[in-house]
Amino acid sequence: MRVAVTGGLGFIGSAVLRHLLSDIDEDTPEVLNIDRGTYAATTGAVAAVSHLANYRQANVDIADGEALRTTLEDFEPDAVVHLAAESHVDRSIDGPGEFVRTNVVGTFEILQAARLEAERRSILDQFRFVHVSTDEVFGSLTMDAKPFDETTAYDPRSPYSASKAASDHFVRAWHETYGLPTIITNCSNNYGPFHFPEKLIPLMIIKARAGQPLPVYGTGDNVRDWLYVEDHARAIVGALRRGQPGETYAIGGNAERSNLEVVETICDLVDEAEGDSVGGRRELITFVKDRPGHDLRYAIDSSKAQRELGWKPSVDFTEGLRRTVDWYVANESWWQPLLDERYAGERLGTSAGEARR
Repeated sequence: MRVAVTGGLGFIGSAVLRHLLSDIDEDTPEVLNIDRGTYAATTGAVAAVSHLANYRQANVDIADGEALRTTLEDFEPDAVVHLAAESHVDRSIDGPGEFVRTNVVGTFEILQAARLEAERRSILDQFRFVHVSTDEVFGSLTMDAKPFDETTAYDPRSPYSASKAASDHFVRAWHETYGLPTIITNCSNNYGPFHFPEKLIPLMIIKARAGQPLPVYGTGDNVRDWLYVEDHARAIVGALRRGQPGETYAIGGNAERSNLEVVETICDLVDEAEGDSVGGRRELITFVKDRPGHDLRYAIDSSKAQRELGWKPSVDFTEGLRRTVDWYVANESWWQPLLDERYAGERLGTSAGEARR
């Protein structure tokens, strides 16, 4: 099997690459990592596999259709796993245009390139296109509502979730109209190693270690379902190998926590890691003005994925968060240059910015 992975220098994409190239229970494919190297991309995330003979990398922008078509024609993939996306909600508030370009136009271009390549080689029926999306396309749940599943209606609330909802619809349209065998996965919030430090969990770990204020939006009551990134990578590869074309699979970690609970647990784990009295860093928690359009709750019912893909989350939240804290404590050499050169830990998503244009 030859698999093209878009966004493989990112957080989830790199986990998928590592899993594909180290899965001893399956035939190891040849893999092409297509990534243009945005601010959140790091080569360190694929260092464990980039030396392998069956790994290749192409510095290509997925919104550049001509370059994509040339790249796929040269590699001749049997499948595409599409993860390349702008993914930070706060950044989408300040600059939605880049989210439309990458998440909507980019998805259109990779769909077209994949379809044309499959048709060129007369393998359309055997081809697979796995599109990795988010639970945020479903909008916000009340505290007593049942979790999202594959039948939940779309109700995006942010520029980010709107762009991902649009991309999901394009993927379904290419299946229905052109016969491209597509599969969609919608995941809950991921966490784990190599997570870019603008996101909640790595940012709170880094700030807690430094003794800096820990900003929590609103009252901290917003709830997310947390999924360890290595478990998510297994689910994506399961969808590639066993998923049915035209189907959607909701992928969750069965680990609902409020933002405040998450930050408090991080404080306690950092206290432990640094040898300090547990509970001390909770004093750093500072409540700040909520962001616009902050969804109250996300939760996922992943029973279909567990039933049809033979997958289930294997890392519970407490253990996963402990592994994550330990990783950031041990890998300052990875994240400190990112803070120095790309993102200094400042708050994003407070202005209308590009939205006014």
